[in-house]
Amino acid sequence: MELGVSSVCRLEGNGMTGALAQEWHLSLLGAWRLQQGNETFQVASREQRLIACVGLLGRRHRSFLAGLLWPRSSETQAAGNLRTTVWCISHTFPRLLHAAADTLELDESVSVDVASLKRHVAILREQPEIRVPDSYLDHLGRAELLPGWYDDWVVFEQERLRQLRLGALELMARQFLAGNEPGKAVIAALSAINIEPLRESAHLLLVQAHLAAGNRAAAVRAYGMFAVRLEAELGVQPSPQLTGLVSAFHPR
Repeated sequence: MELGVSSVCRLEGNGMTGALAQEWHLSLLGAWRLQQGNETFQVASREQRLIACVGLLGRRHRSFLAGLLWPRSSETQAAGNLRTTVWCISHTFPRLLHAAADTLELDESVSVDVASLKRHVAILREQPEIRVPDSYLDHLGRAELLPGWYDDWVVFEQERLRQLRLGALELMARQFLAGNEPGKAVIAALSAINIEPLRESAHLLLVQAHLAAGNRAAAVRAYGMFAVRLEAELGVQPSPQLTGLVSAFHPR
């Protein structure tokens, strides 16, 4: 998406009425949102995309950002667009951007929900003895990155985060199974399936969770629904490993 540039900063909605001492919070999961304290700011698309870009990618060279955000513009035009956008953000939202001579990044005081999610997933992977709150299951299941944004760089980051969420949900399902909590394992597996319906590893965990809970009928039903969909969409059968879980009581 090519972003136009006007000569005037385009702030939509509230002005800067909050206390400048308060820290910024940037939300990129579910919807783009910029907050300071209890106040939410509506920001024009051009500024949103630059803020989101450095929020996701971290410190980047100005020339890289200009080319990424204005790929159809000449190098000179893209650099000018970037300068205007940085000026608008810096003057409208003090202490949100840290602008060096050659690089841009968010100020270190800015909190970003994607970074928080990644930290929680890292803890889940590296310190499995630390129990993640059950509410995190719902958060992982719903944490879609910038839905409705189709810029190439956004789509790439969306897929990266989707795979991160899937891995975390499956890891939680395995941990719940190991902890004799099959009901929660079912929820974790279903959350992963909702993100990627044909992901066999998630269906395997779902069937295992149903069996661990003593719900053989639910296990067979889950297997059957997956097998039908897999055949219809890809023309293949579930793996022998998955089929073997229900073969004793599932007619072929």
